[in-house]
Amino acid sequence: MPLITPGPIAGVDEAGRGPLAGPLVVAAVMLDPARPIQGLADSKVLTPARREELALEIRARALAFAVVEVGLLEIERRNIFHATMFGMRRALDALSPAPAYALIDGNRLPKRLACPARAIVDGDASEPCISAASILAKVHRDALMVALDALHPGYGFAAHKGYSTPEHIEALNRLGPCAIHRRDFAPVRVHFEPDLFAAQAV
Repeated sequence: MPLITPGPIAGVDEAGRGPLAGPLVVAAVMLDPARPIQGLADSKVLTPARREELALEIRARALAFAVVEVGLLEIERRNIFHATMFGMRRALDALSPAPAYALIDGNRLPKRLACPARAIVDGDASEPCISAASILAKVHRDALMVALDALHPGYGFAAHKGYSTPEHIEALNRLGPCAIHRRDFAPVRVHFEPDLFAAQAV
């Protein structure tokens, strides 16, 4: 049954919740029913080139959109779940005009939202406004990781975008963590834990 609201609906999604490095990015999008966009889908099933094309269309045709970054300090201070909720609230608050309702990807809603909302599991595959948000978030974060690869060479951030691939783990073990690695994530955290065996040998 279609959702009936007295005003525009915003879709909200994130990119970068699972990686070992880099910021979290959250986007909120209010689509314009008078300017439909064909081919919206979960960003993960689209090719990079198609995501780029759709991101341009979304930015040109949406009623409003907002993209926010949640940095490492915020992720470490709040933990990744609460940082995600924080980012979703910030993205919604940044929309102008304000939405009448929000559809949020996932099974939990941020607290203290400025409008009524509903959480939808796999909403990025079923709700066009959430799909649009997932595309904007993914394209923005991928571009950030390419830029960060130039600042922190050797880890392959431009290729794996900070996710836990075998290539990333190998580089992490060889080079150690850099400034954009998330210290609370297990494969990174082990590099900061004391070597008990070395301590006993001394």
